[in-house]
Amino acid sequence: MHNKMETTTARLEEAEERIGELEDKVMEKEEAEKKRDKKIQEYEGKIRELSDTLKRNNICIIGIPEEEERGKGAEGVLEEIIAENFPELGKEKGIEIQETQRTPFRRNLNRSSARHT
Repeated sequence: MHNKMETTTARLEEAEERIGELEDKVMEKEEAEKKRDKKIQEYEGKIRELSDTLKRNNICIIGIPEEEERGKGAEGVLEEIIAENFPELGKEKGIEIQETQRTPFRRNLNRSSARHT
């Protein structure tokens, strides 16, 4: 009876040890997953920033009041400027405005930017 009790105790201790090891592995995997998720978010932010940096407009129009742009839209303002300055170009039907965008008001101080003087 005493031997059975000792073997049962030994098995119980071995099982507890295995459970402890498995719990440690689970914790390590959870920590690794959290680190991976954090890295993914950092990389996505860097990719977003790089794509913003790489976007270059062919035409940069400075000095249009925001109220005027709101009324006509960026495309409307650009079409008006083309019609005023390039009347021959404005009559052609093949010209399409592919994309217009307003530059953001906030600046990233860590990133270099063009200087206007």
